[in-house]
Amino acid sequence: MGGQGAGVACTFPFFRDSQIALAIRPQCEGLRNMKNQIRYGAGTLSLAFAMVASPSFAQIQPSEQNTTDESPATTSSATGEVIVVTGSRINNPNLEQSSPVAVVTDEEINLRQAVVVDDFLREIPGITPSIGANVNNGNGGSTFVDLRGIGPNRNLVLLNGTRVVPAGLDGITNIDVIPTALLQRVDVLTGGAGAAYGADAISGVVNFITKTDFAGMEASATQQITEEGDGSIFRGDLTLGANFEDNRGNAVLSVGYTNRNTVFQGARDFSQFNLSSFTGAAGGSSTAVPTVITVPGTNSGTLQVSPDGSSLVPFYAPFNFNPQNIFQLPLEQYRIYGQANYEVGEGAEVYAEGLYTQSTNRTTIASSGTFRNVLTTPLSNPFLNAGIRNQICGFDADANTAGVQRLFSQAECDAAAVATDPSDPNYRTADIDYGRRFTEFGTRDNEYETQLFQFKAGIRADLFSNLSFEAFGSYGESEVDSRQSGNGTLSRLQQSVLSTNPNTCLDDSNGCVPINLFGPAGSITPDVQAFLDVGNSGKTETSLLQGQAFVSGDFGFAFPGAITPLSVVAGVEYREYTASTTSDLLTQTPGEVLGNGAANPDSFGSYDVKEAFGELAIPILEDSFIPELTLLLGGRVSDYSTTGTEYTWKAGGTATLFDGLQLRGNYQKVTRAPNIGELFSPQVTGLDNFDADPCAGAGPVNNADLRAICLAQGAPTASIGSIIVDPAGQVNVTTGGNPNLAAEDANTWTVGAIFQPSFFNGLSITLDYYNIKLTDAITNPTVDDVFASCFGADYRTAPTGSAASPACTAIRRNPATGNLFGNVALTPGIPLTVTNQGRIETDGIDLVINYRREIGFADLNLNFAGNWTNSNTFDSNQDDPDNLVFECAGFFGTNCGSIIPEFSFVQRTTLGFGGADVSLLWRYIDGVDLERSNFNDAGQAPFLDAYESIDAEHYFDLTARFDVTESFEMTVAALNLFDNKPPIVGSNIGSTSFNSGNTFPSTYDPLGRRYSVTARLRF
Repeated sequence: MGGQGAGVACTFPFFRDSQIALAIRPQCEGLRNMKNQIRYGAGTLSLAFAMVASPSFAQIQPSEQNTTDESPATTSSATGEVIVVTGSRINNPNLEQSSPVAVVTDEEINLRQAVVVDDFLREIPGITPSIGANVNNGNGGSTFVDLRGIGPNRNLVLLNGTRVVPAGLDGITNIDVIPTALLQRVDVLTGGAGAAYGADAISGVVNFITKTDFAGMEASATQQITEEGDGSIFRGDLTLGANFEDNRGNAVLSVGYTNRNTVFQGARDFSQFNLSSFTGAAGGSSTAVPTVITVPGTNSGTLQVSPDGSSLVPFYAPFNFNPQNIFQLPLEQYRIYGQANYEVGEGAEVYAEGLYTQSTNRTTIASSGTFRNVLTTPLSNPFLNAGIRNQICGFDADANTAGVQRLFSQAECDAAAVATDPSDPNYRTADIDYGRRFTEFGTRDNEYETQLFQFKAGIRADLFSNLSFEAFGSYGESEVDSRQSGNGTLSRLQQSVLSTNPNTCLDDSNGCVPINLFGPAGSITPDVQAFLDVGNSGKTETSLLQGQAFVSGDFGFAFPGAITPLSVVAGVEYREYTASTTSDLLTQTPGEVLGNGAANPDSFGSYDVKEAFGELAIPILEDSFIPELTLLLGGRVSDYSTTGTEYTWKAGGTATLFDGLQLRGNYQKVTRAPNIGELFSPQVTGLDNFDADPCAGAGPVNNADLRAICLAQGAPTASIGSIIVDPAGQVNVTTGGNPNLAAEDANTWTVGAIFQPSFFNGLSITLDYYNIKLTDAITNPTVDDVFASCFGADYRTAPTGSAASPACTAIRRNPATGNLFGNVALTPGIPLTVTNQGRIETDGIDLVINYRREIGFADLNLNFAGNWTNSNTFDSNQDDPDNLVFECAGFFGTNCGSIIPEFSFVQRTTLGFGGADVSLLWRYIDGVDLERSNFNDAGQAPFLDAYESIDAEHYFDLTARFDVTESFEMTVAALNLFDNKPPIVGSNIGSTSFNSGNTFPSTYDPLGRRYSVTARLRF
């Protein structure tokens, strides 16, 4: 990866109504000072509530609408209004609706009273909930958007047409940094847009457009709270703007503050206890209190310290981790955004914008502990009583082999119990696998502090009457600092266990304090916590330098059958990405930070891309036997420093068959080069989710071939028959980057119609079909795929395979217990290597209906936006015709991640009464079933029948807005009006990121009825 960019975006020539990007690489200095100069500027003002923004497709916007390079606009001579064309850089009114674009206006955002943009984005049909405020375990301090459910790394996020510096190595934008208060609208192009916008736009583009001519003052404050009295959210904003120089220029500044409080899973009845998806009974983790113990090298099985502490008994008390986990992440954010534009001459304008955000959020998960770490323990440990010590000494090395001696004889055991000096010949130790929660430490907290700034400057101008030019440069940096507490360290834990005196350790350096792992809750003292929990930290830094320059206009002549001239845009673009992670030694050491999953070694990477692109709009027919027929062509050539030259192109257009009916369509060939994380992330072992292991239980005892496979994977002989599946449903996996990756390819196409009948005033209908196919997709296999490759498709019921198969020996087990979980430094688990072998396909239909009319006593507005996903499939090996293909549309489970319903919609009914509005939002989520996999198709799903399907869900939000005075407005609302509780499926179905608290809180509302009020003052 290249060095951190030190350059600052310079001011480049820009020209109104132009668009084609010139690769510019500014080398100016000084922008870095911006983030020190724009520090906190936040007020305490904004109570914004709002109903789901009913998406509508691209439409004519008022003349004050912002015009950007990525959402070009032109002024219609007939109407004097700005026509926004999303999905193309051509300024041609005939392309006004050439691509399906959901438009969320500022009015809709205010009705929704959104605190962050994810509040309304993820409820748009066709957008799959991604990492956000309801994802606790697996959240790295950012919020992402996922169009069409094919990954947040395959859609592009823009601010006024410009890419926003990403949050990490994967090149994904944290949408929490978007300045919500100043948004004029949000364009969501839910179809391929690679030719117009470049890489990462396979599934579409989200373009946040801010107001450019704001004049006056607006102060707003929003307060939300749940009916339970928790989950308080406050947002305040102050925006100041003014026109100057006889309206030749405008400047605006917006500052804001947000404070969102935590909601714990223990605060809701349905999530107080961790429920097993297999039985429906309360369950939990095998890292528990009292301690869970296995003695490696013996057939001890999984035992637990008895309630009275006198002996080891069969595992009986899993740890309920739910109450300490959270449904709503806390967030504190300060933000400032400013922009200015100035007309330096007739037809020429310079502009600039700057963004700075500082936000702090925190994930909170259940208490740390020793998650089945094997610790060398003296038999003279002062907390090890005689009963438990005798059991440990007496376990046979192999119960199936006659005549094998016990671990220690009774005489050795008795002598070792009083041998406190390692030099004593009677001193003995045993390697013991411990599962003990450090509940005395409280929770594991990871605080993320994000600081992001970005600056952009440019110029746009008319070159000739039919040709214009625009150019800009932009530079941004993001820094995410993480600080962890409540974990403890493995090396200090081992040092603490190696004690033979209750007051001192054998190695008393570092202020070592002996730990009691055999006692009940409360037996670990504050002094032990102070010794073990030393804290750890890390940092992720990214930068993005970009520049564009382009010309656009027309050729001055038209086809014989048309009136509008041919339009053209051509330009160049340059981008340079850098990203790195750094952390302290504890965080970099595998397994050292207890309960931390994967280590985080330092990493560094960079790449740049030079691009040239062009578009051509060819009106074929106008005012002929059909009103309009237009062809749109586009292409882009990209030179990546990592993968070489890639080509993207598109062909599409519109046809108006008669007034009120227009057909539209686009076909695109798109490529996406691998990002820094996919290329350069180091190999690390962390955690994933699964619920079966062919080597668990008695299977390998009775099947010699299966036994051989388990042994070849590293299971010790004594563990056969005693291997277990983690009760928490977790499994170790090893992942990392692959510097040999190539770009992935996609074919995307949309075809649709717009119906605005003249005989039915106020009605508009849009219907669009989309189809996205990715080949050579950069993906990881699923855990299910890896098991099936080794043990066969029917591995749950009839496992097969060979001990010599590379697919089997690639799986590496815990060398002490044979399990697929435990110390990540010793148990690589399942290999999930990223490759270009994946295939992803999705298709479906979007339907939008808008109707507006006066009904005498009120204005009636009806809006409907629905999505039907016909299919959403993932194949981890496109070259293997027998490989399992996962269908995720209408299904949920571990392999499918976040839920993608087959059908979903939002419908809003609004009645306007002059200075007041009443609005009811109805949101529908179709029912889903347990995912089809190699075990469910055979009817062998082990889960409780009641948990294998989720019924359709209906949510209703009621909002009222009224003008108190000419300049003061109030909005009140009840969200989840009928207090619907989320569906319960237990904790084992689905990934930990999206299945949490026995449900899927990113899809279904876990908070219950909420109330919101917003006050807004304007001058």
